[in-house]
Amino acid sequence: MGNILWVASYPKSGNTWVRAFLENYIQNGDRAVDINTMHTISTAESAAHRFQPHLSGDKKTTDLSLEEICALRPLVQADIARQAQGTTFVKTHNYLGTYNEHPLHNSQVTSGSIYVVRNPLDVTVSMANYFDYSIDETIAYMAEEMTGTPNEPENVPQVITSWSKHVSSWTDLAEDAKLIIRYEDLLDDPKKMFRKIESFLGLKKDPKRLKNAIKHSSFAQLKAQEAQRGFVEKHENANRFFRQGQKHQWRQVLSEQQVAQIIEHHGEQMAKFNYLPK
Repeated sequence: MGNILWVASYPKSGNTWVRAFLENYIQNGDRAVDINTMHTISTAESAAHRFQPHLSGDKKTTDLSLEEICALRPLVQADIARQAQGTTFVKTHNYLGTYNEHPLHNSQVTSGSIYVVRNPLDVTVSMANYFDYSIDETIAYMAEEMTGTPNEPENVPQVITSWSKHVSSWTDLAEDAKLIIRYEDLLDDPKKMFRKIESFLGLKKDPKRLKNAIKHSSFAQLKAQEAQRGFVEKHENANRFFRQGQKHQWRQVLSEQQVAQIIEHHGEQMAKFNYLPK
């Protein structure tokens, strides 16, 4: 068993919030961890600089095809595991599978995963705002079976797939080394849900430390930090990374037809996580 614990999610589903909690819990400081230095005990597997040592000459990651990037992924992830001191938390938006037979996650260096799932009705609204897409463009993007992110100087492409395929790939098989959390439950009862993470990691129950980490990683805290200092993970198309962080935004934004489209595409997985509108 390896030492990478994946913090996985479809984009705009709470991945950063969970990583902020982990950083604040592990560091246990008097102040909130700076969101722009959230890499003390975590990293992102898509960071282009991690791939660079495996390239020759003046070649850059933007010169590589998606298949070439995916072929390097197991080596890069092995590097991350080898360089870490104990467990390291690695952000991923890749679905749990392969691309042209290249595994997107190296099982040899994996210890487990935390998967955060969010109602696709709200994901649609959040993604549209973040990437400056229309709602209909976002619905189409989330329904594509093989979609992902572009090859950019700072980040290599990620193989995301449709919302349903992404969710099913990470959640269909029950494993002891896997924790599945709904974003909405984090909002409704952060103490209970972050305690689940604390327990999953095999950490001794520590109410004071837990309360401190929850306070320092609250959405209000993250949003305030971004307003003051910006956020290095924010996409260039986005006005801000932390927007509202609420549930049921879709009720004020989506038309009945758009809701019906999303349910048509993702109804099976939505039912599984109790996301179908009453």
